[in-house]
Amino acid sequence: MENKFKYAFNEKRYHTFNYYLKSTYHCKVSKVILDAGFTCPNRDGKKSFGGCTFCSDKGSGDSNVALKESLINQYEANKKVMDNKWPNGLYIPYFQSFSNTYGPLSKIKEMLEPFIHNDEVCEIAIATRCDCLEDDVIDYLNSLTSIKTIWIELGLQSSNDNTGKLTNRGHSFKEFVDCLYKLEKTNIKVCVHILNGIPYETTDDMLKTIKDINHLPFDGIKIHMLHIIKNTKMGMLHEIKPFNLISRDEYIELVVKQLELLKPEIVVQRLTGDPMKDNFLAPEWVLNKTTILNDIDKLMRKLDTYQGSKYE
Repeated sequence: MENKFKYAFNEKRYHTFNYYLKSTYHCKVSKVILDAGFTCPNRDGKKSFGGCTFCSDKGSGDSNVALKESLINQYEANKKVMDNKWPNGLYIPYFQSFSNTYGPLSKIKEMLEPFIHNDEVCEIAIATRCDCLEDDVIDYLNSLTSIKTIWIELGLQSSNDNTGKLTNRGHSFKEFVDCLYKLEKTNIKVCVHILNGIPYETTDDMLKTIKDINHLPFDGIKIHMLHIIKNTKMGMLHEIKPFNLISRDEYIELVVKQLELLKPEIVVQRLTGDPMKDNFLAPEWVLNKTTILNDIDKLMRKLDTYQGSKYE
């Protein structure tokens, strides 16, 4: 059967990040993870303590091979890992750990300065929260878009505020929406993170998150499956009484349904995650990322469906 989806290579039926990057830069582009030493307002007491209940003490930057080094040393060490797979490409410094705009503008400028005029850097990605973007920070980041493409990666996880309370997110869905409309007035690109499989969320809840964000102004999405990690609050609760987590087949079917709802212009940067085995608890099936992605493709072909086929 013919695949008529226009935003992908290799018979993919969703708008892959690879398609966006190769169409834009005509070469391999790799993300290089960095930790700039920030924290989060739900960790330091401004909103709460302990952070999101699923988040590790490294703020999701567990795969950083040079965690305690300077930013430049981190960049060179993590870039080397990418070069071993894909030499002679371009790079996206990705400030992944914690909330990288939660601090004074001077610290944010210091974080970005080594990369903004680097010729091998084509874009910069900054993970943060909707409640950590003051007007002066947004203005500064927008000023940089004349030099590099700037992505803000905003963690939402779920549009359900009850889930937000359960996971200690520390902000409401309305705050998230208000932030998107503020960023819409800039040239900054926005990637939204959502998280499937949070305990007590139903399939309808997870599909509703897509429906709730679908008509908002954003450019990309990362869809993750929950990883339960050791020494997190969720991990400790799971070890006492394991949560009922969705199965591999349920996840694949869910993601296909989410992609069908998602407007086709949105760049899909991820459809699952990369858990680190040394601090990982469950579910076991997420450890084989490649087969999950392959089976999502197979199901989309079997159903002859594609991203946005049920977008309204």
